[in-house]
Amino acid sequence: MNSRRISPNRRNTTVPAEAEGSRYTYPAGYIEDILRSVKTIAMVGASADKTKFSYGVLRVLHETGYDMIPINPNPKVSEIRGLKVFNSLEEIDRPVDMVEVFRRPEELYSIAEQAVAIKAKVLWGQIGVYDDEAAKLARDAGLKVVMDRCPKIELFRPFWKPRLDLEI
Repeated sequence: MNSRRISPNRRNTTVPAEAEGSRYTYPAGYIEDILRSVKTIAMVGASADKTKFSYGVLRVLHETGYDMIPINPNPKVSEIRGLKVFNSLEEIDRPVDMVEVFRRPEELYSIAEQAVAIKAKVLWGQIGVYDDEAAKLARDAGLKVVMDRCPKIELFRPFWKPRLDLEI
C-alpha cells in the first residue's frame, strides 16, 4: 500500500494515499512549504458567483492573507471581492508565486505553458484538475506542482495552519 507522511509536526504519522482520494502524493511538508512561501496567487477560473466553489476558495485564501489575482475571461466580470479581474495570466502586471487552476483538465497544459511564461513558482490543479504532461512541463521548467488538491482544504488541515490563527 502506498503511504506518505502528512505533517512535519507529526513525523511518525502516515496516511495511505488512497485514504485521501487523490491519485497524487507529496513528500512530508511539500504542500505546507508551498502554502507558507507563496504570497501572490493567480486563480484561473475565478468566479464572481458566490455559490461557486472557486469563489469560496478565493474568499478564504484572500481573507487568510494571500494576495489573490482572479483570472476570468468574461468581459462582464471586472471585479471579484474588490479585486481587479484579469482576462489571462499574460495580462497580470506583477509577479505571481502560484497559479491555481479551476478549469477543465484538458485546459491545464495550456495554462501550464502560461504559468511557465510568466515565471510562476507553483502550478496547482484544483480537485479533479490534473494532467501528467502539464505537470511534467511545469516541473521541467522549475515549478513546484500540486495536482488534484484544494489549497483551502490543505490550508486548514487540523495539524497545521501556515498563516494566521484565523477562524473562517
